Amino acid sequence: MPVAIITGASRGLGRALAAELAGRGWSLVLDGRDAAALRAAAAQLERGAGGGAAGDTGAVVRAVPGDVTDAEHRAALVAGAVALGGVDLLVNNASALGAEPLVPLAELPPAGLRRALEVNVTAPLALVQEALPALRAASGAVLNVSSDAAVEAYGDWGGYGASKAALDQLSAVLAVEEPSLRVWAVDPGDLRTELYAAAVPDDPDFDARTLPEEVAPVLLRLLERRAASGRYTASGLRGA
Repeated sequence: MPVAIITGASRGLGRALAAELAGRGWSLVLDGRDAAALRAAAAQLERGAGGGAAGDTGAVVRAVPGDVTDAEHRAALVAGAVALGGVDLLVNNASALGAEPLVPLAELPPAGLRRALEVNVTAPLALVQEALPALRAASGAVLNVSSDAAVEAYGDWGGYGASKAALDQLSAVLAVEEPSLRVWAVDPGDLRTELYAAAVPDDPDFDARTLPEEVAPVLLRLLERRAASGRYTASGLRGA
């Protein structure tokens, strides 16, 4: 049974990806800072609720609450996955905005930018490093959740976009350095999530935005097709 680590899995896209994988028989190690929400999500997934069918497939779901910027927590995530059989997939989904709501660069607190870089860039790389022996053994995959703000110049999105652009570059270089792995940077589009609502609380189109449950199976086409390493968008995967 394959095993995945998913960060930021108590809600939103991470939760939706977890439900999809659990329904396909994957065992999961889930990360999130909200311990109660994370444990509730894990319990639902093991019962087969919330879009997956874990209860029918025998998937095992482990909640490991904590902050991805903490080294001991990252080690616990990898140890939990190895205890279940290894690391076939690492999903770096946890993200920080840098400011809530987003603000222009002239107003972005340096501490906020540091937090965005720590969560969105440093922690994913550190988690990859922690998991690398298990990923290599499994010829596994890394899915780094990016953003269109990494490649487009949107007002107010400068700090967050810069962190995601750095994550894209790390993904590209990792793919070159680790050819036995598949490394994907994926832009899911603007989703109807708490993170997006915190970023742009007055968005008049929020209720029309795509739900994470709709985009999760689209992103997992990368797994189904054993797609080559690279940068992908949800819209491109839909059209392919």
